[in-house]
Amino acid sequence: MTSRTIKVLLAEDQSMVREALAALLGLEDDIEVVAQVARGDEVLAAARAHDIDVALMDIEMPGATGIEAAAQLHKELPAVKLVILTTFGRPGYLRSAMESGADAFLVKDAPAAQLAAAVRKVLEGERVIDPTLAAAALAEGANPLTDREREVLRAAADGSTNAELAQTLHLSQGTVRNYLSTAIQKLAVRNRAEAVRIAREKGWL
Repeated sequence: MTSRTIKVLLAEDQSMVREALAALLGLEDDIEVVAQVARGDEVLAAARAHDIDVALMDIEMPGATGIEAAAQLHKELPAVKLVILTTFGRPGYLRSAMESGADAFLVKDAPAAQLAAAVRKVLEGERVIDPTLAAAALAEGANPLTDREREVLRAAADGSTNAELAQTLHLSQGTVRNYLSTAIQKLAVRNRAEAVRIAREKGWL
């Protein structure tokens, strides 16, 4: 176990949750929350400014998701340990988080002592994963959607027509239609709305 103070960055868009987490971690003698941000696209700058050891990030944030921010941090500041916190226990999120370089993946309702312990463990080189989520991820299997299919489904979530999607994504309408059709088939659903819903529920978007 480390004998020095662990400098932590909290990234969470809900101020009450962020402040509660900061207060709980602040009770630990060896942990100090040195920075707080409410947007995913503010994480890297704050991490650099405060020379942090560990970043604790929510998944759902404006600007960039916690997973996207984790991938950027992992690339730019590989020494920083990454802990993903989520309200949504979705297996696909766990896989995406691990692929982005995350060292830990926990649900927000975990006990404060468990979160503090995870911060210490990742700094010692361990990986910490919520066991229920780990089991669910193994049972669920890999995301069947390609990056392009996910991109088109995400863009289609607001109800855009094929023509609008084609313009937004710089693809032909036929290509958009093919991606949507393939995604619908893979997810065994009837239409794009159901495909978006299922993919989101599983954490694949």
